[in-house]
Amino acid sequence: MMLALAVTIHNLPEGMAVGVVFAGTEQSVLSNTGLTLSAAIAVSIGIAIQNIPEGAIISMPMHAEGNSRLKSFFIGTLSGVVEPLGSVAILLLGSVIGVTLPYLLAFAAGAMMYVVIEELIPETAQGHHTNLSTIGFSVGFVLMMTMDVLLG
Repeated sequence: MMLALAVTIHNLPEGMAVGVVFAGTEQSVLSNTGLTLSAAIAVSIGIAIQNIPEGAIISMPMHAEGNSRLKSFFIGTLSGVVEPLGSVAILLLGSVIGVTLPYLLAFAAGAMMYVVIEELIPETAQGHHTNLSTIGFSVGFVLMMTMDVLLG
């Protein structure tokens, strides 16, 4: 349950990042800053894709501890429910915080880069199957860059 709580807390800023990108897209229409709807969709899809293993990280240990598959899946799914709440909160506040949107976007990007560099990459270099994590990182990077190019 502690893992489920940690991932749920982690998902709130992810949802806020999506909200910031969509709010920035709305502001971009007004001020022509170049942030497109397709870029916001690319960020949303990228976060949605990485939420699949996050749900599995919660569901699989819950099932291994004796919970039913349905209950384990339900708890894993609930951990992601806070993301839309974070997005909606930022979208509702978007007009109020419009001036700070570039700083919020930079903060969201920096926070995600920090987590990847400080936590995820060193952890993938430990253990016996480091080549699989490197391949997974490379595939994820190529997927995100492909979406960036295709969606603008």
